[in-house]
Amino acid sequence: MQLPHNHFKAGLAGTDAQYGIWAGFASGYAAEIVASTGYDWMLIDGEHAPNTVPTILAQLQAVAPYRTAPVVRAVNGDPALIKQLLDIGAQTLMVPMVESAEQARDLVRLMQYPLNGIRGVGGGLARATRWDGVPDYLGTAHEQLCLIAQVESRAGVENVEAIADVDGLDAIFIGPADLSIGLGHPGNPNHPEVQAQIRRVIEATLACGKACGILAPHEEDARRYLAWGCRFVAVGIDISLMRQGALATLARYRESADTARTSRTY
Repeated sequence: MQLPHNHFKAGLAGTDAQYGIWAGFASGYAAEIVASTGYDWMLIDGEHAPNTVPTILAQLQAVAPYRTAPVVRAVNGDPALIKQLLDIGAQTLMVPMVESAEQARDLVRLMQYPLNGIRGVGGGLARATRWDGVPDYLGTAHEQLCLIAQVESRAGVENVEAIADVDGLDAIFIGPADLSIGLGHPGNPNHPEVQAQIRRVIEATLACGKACGILAPHEEDARRYLAWGCRFVAVGIDISLMRQGALATLARYRESADTARTSRTY
């Protein structure tokens, strides 16, 4: 059995943008529906969605047959949690609130086995090894693992050059919402100060030869960040898309009913 190929990591080395979608329902069934639509990657959110290790596992299993590559966001950089996520088969991990090069180096060590790191050996218990079905998993796992540090605070931006330069870190992802509130502009990621810091992160990341990504569900924002050099952009959020679609559908019928009542009045 071959080690699963990480299409997302391979895409970072290419020239085409990768378009992603946030998966927040914490459901394998919902994740599979989204995966069937053809996005390049899907963020399985373990930070703000009501996910646990078993629900993340269910989503990884559900999307495995599809071309959409799963990216798992951990709730934090806890070593025990990272070990579990790697063992259930997550190949691309995003860790929020990375604020220093030292923190980034610690995360790199969590992704690697000794002597280069501190990852524990799950062996036949781990889905990642396909229960010991992948030959030389211990020697080759790192080839298909991808680590993304999320920069979303004032401290993270101040240290972004050093963070992006860490060996073993594959990409930086910008969190506009947290960054905007941390800079004193809550709910306003388009404030000029926030935009300037976003651009600084993108340029610093690219200067280190790493890929940069961002969440941008509004098309105008997404196209601007792509023009600035972002290589992977989350352009949709499943929960938001469902809510917007439900509201729009209901509004059409209520508007029709209101129009009919108005016509009868006259």
